Amino acid sequence: MDNPITSLIRLRISAHEAHYAGNLVDGARMLQLFGDVATELLIRSDGDEGLFVAYDKVEFLAPVHAGDYIEAVGRIESMGKTSRKMVFEARKVIAAVNVPGQPSACDVLPEPVVVCRASGTCVVPAACQRGQTRS
Repeated sequence: MDNPITSLIRLRISAHEAHYAGNLVDGARMLQLFGDVATELLIRSDGDEGLFVAYDKVEFLAPVHAGDYIEAVGRIESMGKTSRKMVFEARKVIAAVNVPGQPSACDVLPEPVVVCRASGTCVVPAACQRGQTRS
């Protein structure tokens, strides 16, 4: 696409989301973020939330811990009559660090760390497409 539709969400992973020892967060949390990104992409392209049909590829590349800040980004790669092929990437931009006596210590990372990549397909039924502004 000449002018791809994109979305970015940045948020802090809370302690409530830590599922494993060492405050490790379940990788499925990244997929939940990608679902939110996909929803925004569909609203921007079609004026409707549509439906996420399938992931065709998911790669978990680095751990995510409570206290980390994650940017989840996505873009529509191609559009069919009702289908939208999308790609996603989640990057850690701030990391919680273990400093004795300072449980809230974090470091801004000099370069983002890619923690997850995925691609998938969403569908917006033709009757629901309203052709929004593509920004």
